[in-house]
Amino acid sequence: MVTVTNLKKTYGNFTAVDGISFDVQKGEIFGFLGPNGAGKTSTINMMIGLARPTAGEITISGIDVRRYPKKAQAIMGIVPDDSNLYNEMDGFDNLCFCAALYGMKREERESKAQQLLERFRLKEAGKRPFKAYSKGMRRKLTIAAALIHSPQILFLDEPTTGIDVESSRQIREMIVELKRQGATIFLTTHYIEEAERICDRIAFIKEGKIVASGSLPELMHSVSHGYAVRLVTDKSAQSLTGELQNRFKGSKVTIGQEHSVVIASSKRIVLLPVMEFFHEKGIEVYEAKELRPSLEDVFVKLTGIESSVLRKEKGGKR
Repeated sequence: MVTVTNLKKTYGNFTAVDGISFDVQKGEIFGFLGPNGAGKTSTINMMIGLARPTAGEITISGIDVRRYPKKAQAIMGIVPDDSNLYNEMDGFDNLCFCAALYGMKREERESKAQQLLERFRLKEAGKRPFKAYSKGMRRKLTIAAALIHSPQILFLDEPTTGIDVESSRQIREMIVELKRQGATIFLTTHYIEEAERICDRIAFIKEGKIVASGSLPELMHSVSHGYAVRLVTDKSAQSLTGELQNRFKGSKVTIGQEHSVVIASSKRIVLLPVMEFFHEKGIEVYEAKELRPSLEDVFVKLTGIESSVLRKEKGGKR
């Protein structure tokens, strides 16, 4: 659906985007993560035809965005960070107005507007002015407006930033449902846990360069150099640390709080011998869980930026 090749954007002596390349497959949710100033906004503005690249190529569904921006925009749905709808118009009229901009006939746009109001749980608010909507409702109507013409690809710029938890959850569910229906979605977000929940593939951008990209399993594997299991026992195993490491050569044993034991090794850990060891020592094991790196671990390791920095930049934690 999307191919970006050696894309570059400079502003005087400052390079905002530095020769990045990636692709977005049809029908997937592609996450684009990075802190403020990383180049996310410059990249998305070039992709949707609002900024001209200094160098590089962008094709969307086979259309050269640099040469034919209007043609490319006709197959896009764009949801900016700040809403672009009209405060004095109600929800229904806002949707109909957006549909008219795409040349939809009156009967078609009114029918589609009603469908979207119901789909986004905004039917009761359809006749209220947009300025009276809550932040979450404003976000949902802005996404609905971007879908009015049934675009091939949807660009979502920070769709859940600054809204309440329930509205954020509803929007994530809507995004996943759109994907089930065949939509292709390009998503920028500050929230790593959000990307981890809903994205098929992710690219990390830092200082204008992509430092890593791939599916969640690929990214996890890139920072994982071994295996680990966490056990919860009925009593402390502090005195058994040395014996455990002797029994299971090449392993590292860490005793944690609440009678937990973490055994790490460069090789996959077979649980049965471990369970037998504790049974011999008269210790019951209540829980055994393989530990895997989170997307946050991957992000921190590859970018050197704590994920809390991303949340702070957007004014809060979620």
